[in-house]
Amino acid sequence: MPKTRLIAYVDPAGLVGAKEEKMPQLKDNEVLIKVHASLISPGTEMNGPRMRRAQEQPDPEAQDYYFGYANAGEILAVQGEVKGLKPGMRVAAMGGGAKHCNYACVPVNLVVPIPEQLSYEQAAFACLGATALQGVRRTVPQLGDYGAVLGLGIVGNLACQLYGLSGARVLGWEGLASRITMAKACGIQNTVNFIATDALAESKKFAAPYGLDFAMLAFGGEASGVLQELMQAMKVSADGHAMGKIILIGGCKAEIGGGAYSGNLDFLASSRTGPGYHDPEWEYGADYPDAFVQYTTQRNLREIVSLMHEKRLLVEPMITHRMPLQEVGKAADMLLAQPDKAMGVILQMTH
Repeated sequence: MPKTRLIAYVDPAGLVGAKEEKMPQLKDNEVLIKVHASLISPGTEMNGPRMRRAQEQPDPEAQDYYFGYANAGEILAVQGEVKGLKPGMRVAAMGGGAKHCNYACVPVNLVVPIPEQLSYEQAAFACLGATALQGVRRTVPQLGDYGAVLGLGIVGNLACQLYGLSGARVLGWEGLASRITMAKACGIQNTVNFIATDALAESKKFAAPYGLDFAMLAFGGEASGVLQELMQAMKVSADGHAMGKIILIGGCKAEIGGGAYSGNLDFLASSRTGPGYHDPEWEYGADYPDAFVQYTTQRNLREIVSLMHEKRLLVEPMITHRMPLQEVGKAADMLLAQPDKAMGVILQMTH
């Protein structure tokens, strides 16, 4: 059994690196994973380094923190009640234990088996896939609905694909041509470059004569202006009020007015991967009653793995770079400075 591991971290100035540390002790109801591939989330995960770099001076009390929450590999050891997981199993993992490291200790309910035909690189997308699936579930799309997804990063791309699998017709808004190319390679047929084209007009045309039934905001930053524009493409009741659902899944912030200002729109936030994540008791093996909590984080992970295995959910076209864990700093710099070139960055492990 290894005595040390290599793990990624972010320093107080927002610089990202990898360091060697003593292997943590495996806790009850955890599995030790020999990690083969890890995926950097270009959105939420990069906010920490971005914010730290934006400071004029690093916070004197700030400390290094670990980096990452989505990887895949093979189980080396288990401890406690691990629900049938065994050494040698190929798995996808997520959460606080599934950092960018070559060996990870992960609680049992955040680990799911993967089939032989699914690569470790593909399996590393399970966490962000579950994030997208949670947003789609919050939408409750119907067969024949019309929707728009604003932002075709990894989560937005996956959400578009999942909406399509649900029977909805979806238009993806994106300003980076490279991400539109990746979306098309993932089977997303309807896209609009909002930099080069009037996306509002295209959305109205796309959903004519009905209007959009839903829209998902899958990007970070200020969103008030684009939200006001988007609201004009939503379906409208006979009394002139906008209707439908707006799903806030990205880290954006938008000003929402009450009363007639927002018509009868439903604004829904979608957080993380589904019920259970960040509940320590659940992560370490407790179950919620199936009748009341149908789609937990683990069930969402399993569904994403199944869809990828069946080739109904495509992720490989989103992989832009493969780099060793030792170059995680270079990977982070690239994601922040070159979003038009870097999106799906896979970290490969040495042991």
